[in-house]
Amino acid sequence: MALTKTGLAPEGATAPSPAARETVSFQIVPLRALPVVGTVLVLLVVAIAGNWLWAIDFFHVAGGGLWTAIDLFLGFVIGPIMGKMSIPSRVEFSKRLMPKMVVLMPTLVVCTLAAGWQLARHLGNLSTAYPEHGWLVASMVVVAVMAIVAIGILEPANLAVLFELRKPQPNGELVGKLMRRFIYSAGVTGAMQIATLVIMSRLATG
Repeated sequence: MALTKTGLAPEGATAPSPAARETVSFQIVPLRALPVVGTVLVLLVVAIAGNWLWAIDFFHVAGGGLWTAIDLFLGFVIGPIMGKMSIPSRVEFSKRLMPKMVVLMPTLVVCTLAAGWQLARHLGNLSTAYPEHGWLVASMVVVAVMAIVAIGILEPANLAVLFELRKPQPNGELVGKLMRRFIYSAGVTGAMQIATLVIMSRLATG
């Protein structure tokens, strides 16, 4: 038996390398980001409860703008770059990117959808009497599909990558496959965001 920091290990066993220990110990959910997320969500609730039109509009525009920009950046910039990286480089990059996405994307989705719905309700756009009601419904359908992709495909792929990376010896090929799924899905939602921007421009100009 050999003595290690955690006690006795079987003969011939070797202590994990520093890189392996770092892989296992990194946080799937960055705890330091949770107070920021909590603050944003509290402010969103306060804005909706107080019917502050300017604040609701800010959350909708800022959330939607960031959601669009991040999706397009992941799908059309990060995706091609990662495709040319070596497997160890993909693993190292994913360890730093994916935990942030766990908290960032759901927060942006919630802010955009909640504020958008309240904004439409506040302005009376949900009524069928609204002249551009058809365009509004089309926008809601597109956004609903994007939300399903973000929550139903992006987040599971994200979490699967993170759980794989926590293993002492991550499967680099599996990580690459999951990352491609994540980034391609982000690219699809980014392209759909463009359609949403077109619809929103149409609504804004009547």
